[in-house]
Amino acid sequence: MTELDFPSDFSGVTIFFVGIKGTGMAALAELLFRKSAVISGSDVSEVFYTDEILSRLGIPVIESFDAVLLPSGTRLVIYSAAYQKNTNPQLIEAAKRKIPLIEYTEALGLLSKNMNSCGIAGVHGKTTTTALAGTLLQKLKLPVSVLVGSGVSNFGGSSVLVLGNTYFVAETCEYRRHFLHFNPDVVVITSIEPDHLDYFKDMKDIVSAFVSYGLKLPEGGRLIYCADDPGAAGAVRIIQEQRSDIKCIGYGKKAEGRFKLLSYESSSGRTNFTLKGFSGTFSLRIPGYHIILDALAALAVSLSIIEEEGNPVTPRQLQLLADAMEEFTGCKRRSEIIGEWNNILIMDDYGHHPTEIKTTLEGLRAFYPGRRLIVDFMSHTYSRTEALLDDFAGAFGAADMVILHKIYASAREEKGTISGKTLFERMKEKHPRVFYFEEVLDALPFCKEQLKSGDLFITLGAGDNWILGREVASFLKEGTVQ
Repeated sequence: MTELDFPSDFSGVTIFFVGIKGTGMAALAELLFRKSAVISGSDVSEVFYTDEILSRLGIPVIESFDAVLLPSGTRLVIYSAAYQKNTNPQLIEAAKRKIPLIEYTEALGLLSKNMNSCGIAGVHGKTTTTALAGTLLQKLKLPVSVLVGSGVSNFGGSSVLVLGNTYFVAETCEYRRHFLHFNPDVVVITSIEPDHLDYFKDMKDIVSAFVSYGLKLPEGGRLIYCADDPGAAGAVRIIQEQRSDIKCIGYGKKAEGRFKLLSYESSSGRTNFTLKGFSGTFSLRIPGYHIILDALAALAVSLSIIEEEGNPVTPRQLQLLADAMEEFTGCKRRSEIIGEWNNILIMDDYGHHPTEIKTTLEGLRAFYPGRRLIVDFMSHTYSRTEALLDDFAGAFGAADMVILHKIYASAREEKGTISGKTLFERMKEKHPRVFYFEEVLDALPFCKEQLKSGDLFITLGAGDNWILGREVASFLKEGTVQ
């Protein structure tokens, strides 16, 4: 599809999304909906958390890919990378009708060309960083549109924020180098580690993708990166060797500039930290050291936008940013609090990489020191589980008890050479209390029996085990626990 085919004004444009329940797809659908496009879409019948977001917006979802259900009058079809133009019936039908077809990442890239755009990338941390950046920019009332691959509490549960069309801040994904469709003026790299090994050959291959992304920056572009992350710092060194014009801005304990982390401490209900270039203390209500790093990246993005026109940051703006940071209450499926009943706290988190899991659980342990930590985890994709098996097995040290299930397959990878029991057997070598239930809801009676006052029960992973957390919550609402 050519750039000329992509609408500059979406008012009244009828757009159909194939695979609309995906996190990025649902967010883009909402963004274009708020730009007055007429949106509908299709997907599988399985329930995802995005169903709630789409339903609240009144966006119709057809739970079938039958070609005859592609609406007449559709002017544009945007499709998920999980579906192919030569196999999906609705995409084949759209091509027959000569309806323009564009993949999600290409659509995001074309949107980015029309605004001053910041692409936030990283193997982990990009969702929370994008949500935090949007929350800070919202407080400053800047003319920005923000797209996050999750519902954000500070956006009223929405995945997007639309305050104007001057600036665009978006979560961008490295899988299959999709983020190379994006046209950034600012790039954020939160972390680079082995992941998506069904596509990338090795760590060097992953780093090369991020290097290519950084090199897309225009002359004088800004590259914000986590100086504490070896992968991110290594990629930035390669980029600097090739492009001395790019302004590289580090953040974290190893950073040299104003975003150098000087101190931090976590106690019940708050994480406080100080920075080299700012007086006073910043505070967060979300647990985990990794959230501090995400907050530093978001702060750097916000100040980069303020200072772009040569305007100095005022004390009033800094105070607003600090206030917004403390008011941030998280994202859907990112340390999300489902509720608390009988002194049992139920949470849910999307973390599905060993580093994410380890830092999330260690953060919860520090944030809630008096609670027993019970974790239900469902690994996502066979290739990731196999490639990082030992890392997964050792990532749950902060948990008192771990419950495992079968591997959650993806649309791009339906089977593999290992199973959930492979991870279970390996984890038993490293953790004293680990249990296995093939199907997610098979664990419900066990959870009902085990949970007691003072516990923190968290569902973790990119699978559908979040359903177990909801079922446990329903039980606690109605019953009594010793």
